[in-house]
Amino acid sequence: MDDQTKLFINRRKSLKKMAVGILTTLCAPFMMTPSRASSKRILIRDSGGIINQAYNEVLYKPFSKKTGIEVIGVPASANPTAQIQTMVQSKNYLWDMAALGEMAILLLTTGSGDKCFLEKHKLELDPVISRIPPQFMSPYGVGTNVYSTVLAYRTDVFKKHQAPQTWKDLWDIKNFAGRRGLYRHPLDMTEIALMANGVPANDIYPCDLDRAFRSLSKIKRDISVWWTSGPQVEQLLKSGEIDLTPAWISRVQTAIDAGAPVAFSWHQHIYQCDSWAILKGTPNAGACREFIKFASDPERQALLAAYAIGPTQPDAFNYIKPEQAMNLTSYPTNLERGRHIDAAYWCKNQDHAIQRFNDWMLS
Repeated sequence: MDDQTKLFINRRKSLKKMAVGILTTLCAPFMMTPSRASSKRILIRDSGGIINQAYNEVLYKPFSKKTGIEVIGVPASANPTAQIQTMVQSKNYLWDMAALGEMAILLLTTGSGDKCFLEKHKLELDPVISRIPPQFMSPYGVGTNVYSTVLAYRTDVFKKHQAPQTWKDLWDIKNFAGRRGLYRHPLDMTEIALMANGVPANDIYPCDLDRAFRSLSKIKRDISVWWTSGPQVEQLLKSGEIDLTPAWISRVQTAIDAGAPVAFSWHQHIYQCDSWAILKGTPNAGACREFIKFASDPERQALLAAYAIGPTQPDAFNYIKPEQAMNLTSYPTNLERGRHIDAAYWCKNQDHAIQRFNDWMLS
């Protein structure tokens, strides 16, 4: 081989190495591998909207400033269990952790081995987290936001002395005339229909679906709008397209804060809790645990009250103004007037209930 040929071959090898190096550099930000653990970044799924705004201002940015670990909130669908299963099985972690409802956590952890998709947080003995009540904790989730479905109404239609207060009032077309809305889903609507039909809150589980659908049928023709999302029901209340409806407390409070003539009743509200959960196998589990401890501080949780996010730390109420505390789901007096959703019941029965609900809607 002459010198010119050797020079040509060596030059090709150098160019090939250079090209590989450039390609690796360009692709590195998009490669979700365990090496991302050294990037000091965690990605957290949240429900978006006002919740994302609140977490960004009160949790994500302050945590990053304190620790140097960047936090990116990623809004996602309300029930991202299938996405999480795919991430864990493929080890392609678009999120490291997520704020999940009680049902989602149960669905992701009822199996064993490769059928369990969340990490145990192992924070029960942490001096701060140990003060969270057991009803807002599980081995796979640390409670962060207690929220509820309440009866909301327009105050320009219903004056204070004749405002609807119970689910029975929502069914009372004669004495509480007005345009009504209901959530197009059996979750919450089943419980509400049963309580409207006289079932005590403590006796609604296991749900008598036959009785619930008989109750719903009594009011079906009087429903003006079957809403399907938080932004939609908030806008319906603001615009006056509906006068009374079950609605999620954060959306009701946002409408009130925007100046809409809206109020609500705490009687018979249905509450549940979102929790921080770590995806099984994420290379950033340690950083996630540090974030959960930071986010669970009572004074930190108290700052979220301005966004109608109910704290899970009882001590948080020591730092919240009384007039603001009374509008939060987890305020002790409000909790006493509500019913905690039975997530285990819905995990077992939701598919059947959804199918039956859809069939009923078409009947």
